Amino acid sequence: MNVLYLNSLVFKFMIAFITGATSGIGKSTAIEFAKHGYDLIITGRRQERLTELKSSLIKDYAIKVIDLCFDVRDEQQVAKAIEALPLEFKNIDVLVNNAGLAAGLSPIQDGNLNHWEQMIDTNIKGLLYITKHISKILIDNKKGHIINVGSIAGKEVYANGSVYCATKHAVDALNKGMRIDLLPHGIRVSAVNPGMVETEFSIVRFDGDEDRAKKVYENIVPLKPEDIAETIYWIASRPAHVNINDVIIMPTIQANSTTVLR
Repeated sequence: MNVLYLNSLVFKFMIAFITGATSGIGKSTAIEFAKHGYDLIITGRRQERLTELKSSLIKDYAIKVIDLCFDVRDEQQVAKAIEALPLEFKNIDVLVNNAGLAAGLSPIQDGNLNHWEQMIDTNIKGLLYITKHISKILIDNKKGHIINVGSIAGKEVYANGSVYCATKHAVDALNKGMRIDLLPHGIRVSAVNPGMVETEFSIVRFDGDEDRAKKVYENIVPLKPEDIAETIYWIASRPAHVNINDVIIMPTIQANSTTVLR
């Protein structure tokens, strides 16, 4: 049992619910919270990856883990999965709304409708479905913290990415609105908005074209998923009277969404 785990036993009975945990930022966030003794509810669409992550988290950190395989775009799946949680796992302390994606990169007149619907259904509606059901639990528990993973694309707009940027601008607005709606219930709401992070993001955006995805990160040092995970945990670990409303985190080589030093 490592020293970090021993030092974090005070958090042993805390529970975090993390969406999109099968890769990238979501997976790293699950590991980061596990390091600090949180029990976890991890979700995603790929059961094999969820099972593998669950096993490694239990083995490495001696925590309790529930894995829920469903698509956040399907409200009935979301509701069914959350309603079926064991009572002890409904004592949720932190919700990390991480599930999201970009699909395609083209001017508005050439946009792929399937890409648009995928982004809108995942990035906006999926986040809403999860938040609707989990926020009720947090309100009943009279405690909780929601951390939404946005993007620099929610603060700026760039060519050929208008719909993705629109979805992340929606997340930015929802983050502000949630904070107002949940204030009377003592629920904290925060956002983390990363710049370039090397994950499967570009592979998904380019429909599995790994060569094209690699070029996005050529000759630069982007952020790592662990960088975002550490920031998310830091936000969650602030004292109860402190709320970090909004964080923009960029790699040193990136000044804004389109200015990158290569």
